[in-house]
Amino acid sequence: MYSMYKVIDTVRVPPKELGKDLNQVILDIAKEEYEGLVDEDLGVVIAVNSAQKKGEGKIVPGDGGIYYSSELEMLLYTPIVHEVVEAYVTEVTEFGIFIRTGPIEGLVHVSQIMDDYINFDAKLPGFIGRETKKSITTNDQVLARTVTVSLRGSIAGSKIGYTMRQLGLGKKEWLKADEKKAEKKSKSEGKGRKERKEHKKKGGK
Repeated sequence: MYSMYKVIDTVRVPPKELGKDLNQVILDIAKEEYEGLVDEDLGVVIAVNSAQKKGEGKIVPGDGGIYYSSELEMLLYTPIVHEVVEAYVTEVTEFGIFIRTGPIEGLVHVSQIMDDYINFDAKLPGFIGRETKKSITTNDQVLARTVTVSLRGSIAGSKIGYTMRQLGLGKKEWLKADEKKAEKKSKSEGKGRKERKEHKKKGGK
């Protein structure tokens, strides 16, 4: 989930920047310091959009810089358990596929890729369902549900787990195939009920 968030923080402005537009200087410093960081509660800081100093700066003895209390507006991405996300496959390994949504990657374990027995094909590279013949490889667009989230201070240190086994998830091509299969099954069941009714009318059991 994407969200805008405002925080109040103290930003140190070095002496060489003091003659410039302070809000722009504070914004540039905040961008360098915060963008790409991961907060365990808030998520990934994608961008610092604006900065506004609050009041006069403070001087620390022995430090040539000036410290300004500043309001920072940030764009964040927060992974949420059970949320369905749009993503694309970035890497395929024997133990699963990595997918990217927004600024962060996560793993769909081999057991969670599809509701079918699957084989790993190193030539694709990708996975193919034994019965359904569904396939998945790098750059494929998918829908996945977030099942685990562990944010650890940086994108590299964070881990997210997904599943695509549930109805309505996976590649768009799979969804169309599942819809046709469900429609065919519904027609078959409807035909069976009609035949049973006609059989009863004729005196059958």
